[in-house]
Amino acid sequence: MANNSSLDDKIILITGGTGSFGQQFVRTLLQNASPAKIIVFSRDELKQFEMRQSFPENEYPRLRFFLGDVRDRDRLYRAVDGVDIVVHAAALKQVPSAEYNPGEAVKTNVLGTMNVIDAAIDRNVKKVIALSTDKAVNPINLYGATKLCADKLMIAANNYSGYHGTRFSIVRYGNVVGSRGSVIPSFLRVRPSGRLPITDGRMTRFWITVERGAEFVIQCLDRMSGGEIFVPKIPSMKMMDLAKAIAPECEIEIIGIRPGEKLHEVLITEDDSIYTLEHDEYFVILPSFRDWSAATYLVENGGKRCVVGFSYRSDTNTQWLSLEDMRTIIGKSYEEISS
Repeated sequence: MANNSSLDDKIILITGGTGSFGQQFVRTLLQNASPAKIIVFSRDELKQFEMRQSFPENEYPRLRFFLGDVRDRDRLYRAVDGVDIVVHAAALKQVPSAEYNPGEAVKTNVLGTMNVIDAAIDRNVKKVIALSTDKAVNPINLYGATKLCADKLMIAANNYSGYHGTRFSIVRYGNVVGSRGSVIPSFLRVRPSGRLPITDGRMTRFWITVERGAEFVIQCLDRMSGGEIFVPKIPSMKMMDLAKAIAPECEIEIIGIRPGEKLHEVLITEDDSIYTLEHDEYFVILPSFRDWSAATYLVENGGKRCVVGFSYRSDTNTQWLSLEDMRTIIGKSYEEISS
C-alpha cells in the first residue's frame, strides 16, 4: 500500500479501536501515514491495556487511549473535540447475542451511531467513515437490522451536517478472516474433537483479510465525497471447503441453519444496481438523494455503471478461494494444518 500523505498531520479517532479491525487499522495507518495523533476509543480497559503492550508509548508517542462507550453522548463529545477524522468500528456484532439481547444491540449499533454522528457534526469533524457488513443487506437477524439502520443514519447525516460540512460514508464487506468470534478460530478450537459443525453444506460466504479491510478503509477516506457505500471486490468460499482447508481429517457434522443465518450473503442488491458504479477493485453505491448525479460522479471519480439488475452475491461471485488460498491466508501451511 502506498503512503497516504492526505492523512499526515491529521488527528484520527477510531471507535471500537481495540477490536481486530481497530488494531490492524492503527498498525496500517502508522506504517503508511504520519498522523498527528491516533485516538483509540473503546470501553474495555483490559483490551486497552493489552493493546498498549503491542504499541508501547515510547515507540508510538502519537497513539492515545480514551476509555468510553459510544452510548455515552457526553463522553463522545469530549473524545472527538479537535478530531479531523473518525472511523466508526464500534458495534455489538455477534448474531446470537444480538438475538438474545436486542435492546443492547440497538443501544450500541443504532443509538451509538447517532451519538457518533451528532458529536462529529457539532465538533466539526471533517470526515466520518463507518464499517458495515454484508448482514446489513436484506437483513434477517437483529444484528443485520441494526447495521442497516446505522448505515441509513450515516448516509442521511450528509443532509443535515449543514455549514459544519462533515462528510459521512460507509465501507461494507464480508466475513473477516480470523476476527474475534468468527468461524475460523471456532473451527480451530473444536478441531481436536475430530468433528466440525457445519450448518448447511451449500452455504457460501464472502471473505476478506483484516489487513485488506484496514487498507481499504484508508483508501476510501481519500475517495469519499460523502454518502457513498464502498464495497471491495473480495472472494467467496464454500463453508464445506473452509472446513476442509482447516481440518481435512475431521468428520463434518451438518447441524442445520441457525436462527438469523442465511445460505448466502449479499453485498449489493439488484435494487442497488441502478445506483452502483464499478471500478477495477471495488464498487461504489451512490446515495439516491444527493444533489450530484451518477453521471457527474462518473466524470469526477471514474468507474462505470453496473447493469440494471446486477447483484453481488457470495454464491454467484466470480472470485473464489481455493483450499490452499485459505490455508495461506490464515498463515499456516498444509502440513501445519493437517498434522
